[in-house]
Amino acid sequence: MSARSVAIVTDSTAYMPKELLDEYQIHVVSNVVNWGTESYRDGVELTPTQFYERLKTDPTQPTTAVASLGEIRDVYAKAAATAEAVVGIHLSHKLSGTYDAAEQVRREMLADKRIEVVNSLGTAMATGFVVLAAARAAADGAAFEKVIQTARNAIPCCGVVFTVETLEYLRRGGRIGGAQAFIGNLMDVKPILELRDGRVEPVERARTKKKAVARVLELITERVQGRSPVRLATIHAAAHDEAASLLETAKSKLGAVEGFLAEVSPTVGVHTGPGTVGLAWCAGM
Repeated sequence: MSARSVAIVTDSTAYMPKELLDEYQIHVVSNVVNWGTESYRDGVELTPTQFYERLKTDPTQPTTAVASLGEIRDVYAKAAATAEAVVGIHLSHKLSGTYDAAEQVRREMLADKRIEVVNSLGTAMATGFVVLAAARAAADGAAFEKVIQTARNAIPCCGVVFTVETLEYLRRGGRIGGAQAFIGNLMDVKPILELRDGRVEPVERARTKKKAVARVLELITERVQGRSPVRLATIHAAAHDEAASLLETAKSKLGAVEGFLAEVSPTVGVHTGPGTVGLAWCAGM
C-alpha cells in the first residue's frame, strides 16, 4: 500500500462497493450483529446474502452493536500507519454510537496523529458518497484540512430515499423516527422513507412496491434538480433485480456521471428488513 498524506476510515454501514474500498484504500470499522448467543462482524463474518437468507427463517430477532473501542482503535491505528493524518467518516450519531466511539478513540490517539472524525448524518451510500468525495480528495493529494472540508461540504449534497416491505424491523430496532406515525395506518401499502437531519423520517406511502420504487425515483429527481454532477447508488436488501433496474432507469433519467449497485449491510438490514430498495445520491459535488 502506498503512503498517502491522508487516510480515510468509515464503518460497515456505508457498505461501499469493494472496488471503491480497494481503489481508494479506505479502512472500515466493522460493526456487530448479535444473533442469539453469537456475534458477527458486519461484512466480514456475516455477508448480506448470508444475513438475509437466515433472517427469512430464523425466528430469533438479531440486534446490532457498535464495534468495540479496541476494534475501532485498531482500524484507526492501521490507517494512521499508512498516512500522515486520518479522516474518519461515520454514520449518523442519531442512529448509532459509532461516531461517539470513534471520537473517543480520536481523543486518545490525538497526541500521536492528526485525526478528525466527521458525522455524516447519513448511513448506507448516503454516507458512502461523503466518504468517496473525501477519499478522492485525499487521492488527489489534498491537505488534511481540505479533505475534512470536502467531507463536510458533501454532507448536504448527499441523501437517500428508500422503501421497505414493512416498518416492523425499524420499530423493533428503535430507529423508526417520525415514521412511527405510519404504524397502524399501513395495511398493505408501502412506506417511503428518507434520512433527514440524521434520522429516518416518513415521506409518503404507495399502494404497491412497484409504485413505491417508481416514486423513490421521482422524489430523487426533485431533490437533485438543477444540481450537477449527479452520482447515484441503488441500495437493496436481497432485492438485486429491482435495484439493478432502478439504477439503470435513474442513471438515464438523471444523466448520472456514475452509478453503483450497493447492498444494505447486515447492521442496517437488522432495522430495515429484507426487500428494502432505495436510491442514494450525491449532487453538486
